[in-house]
Amino acid sequence: MPYFYGIDYYYLVLVVPAILISLIAQIMVTTAFNKYSKVNCSLTGAEAARRVLEKSGVRNVNIERVAGNLTDHYDPKSNTIRLSENVYDSTTVAAVGVACHEAGHAVQYAKQYIPIKIRAAVIPITQIGSKLSWPLLFIGLLFNVSVLVDIGIVFFGLVVLFQLITLPVEFNASTRAVSAIRDNYLLTNDKQISGVKRVLTAAAMTYVAALMVSLAQMLRLILLFSKRRR
Repeated sequence: MPYFYGIDYYYLVLVVPAILISLIAQIMVTTAFNKYSKVNCSLTGAEAARRVLEKSGVRNVNIERVAGNLTDHYDPKSNTIRLSENVYDSTTVAAVGVACHEAGHAVQYAKQYIPIKIRAAVIPITQIGSKLSWPLLFIGLLFNVSVLVDIGIVFFGLVVLFQLITLPVEFNASTRAVSAIRDNYLLTNDKQISGVKRVLTAAAMTYVAALMVSLAQMLRLILLFSKRRR
């Protein structure tokens, strides 16, 4: 039965475990970042990112400081790497790892990495899907219009597709970061490099966990509305 004593059974057995895994992943990335933010090195995050770009032959990428904690990202529209305050000026293993990861994204765009081109191509569609999926599901459920429900699930599936495409992009950026750090001797201590790997692996797991939550939610919707039709 989809509901058990007024409780959404599918949500309980599918979505809740995925949310718990997501919370654990968030705790892991915060713990890893905090731990290796106490391990010093000779470069700031901004310097490390610039070195990765230079060694990869990538020019004209801006590096800026932004407010917030772990708000680091690469903006392809302005060709800018934005590093949070505790990464930009910080001379720690965690800061270098995060900064080099974002530089890895800039290199992906410069080198025409196929998965990131696919992700960029589907962004407009997934933005529409993320905005319309739940309103369509709600209206379809409220007025018992199955076509709207089906379209809502399809739109939600586009969001899941985007998250799936994001995984190889994020893992590849981390692989590029670790390789650049090692090959260009940005860090020479094996423990420091191991720390970078742990920080980036923990960060990558948050994307895996987010995909699991979305997949669980989509499966729940499919099961709920397929039973309603019966």
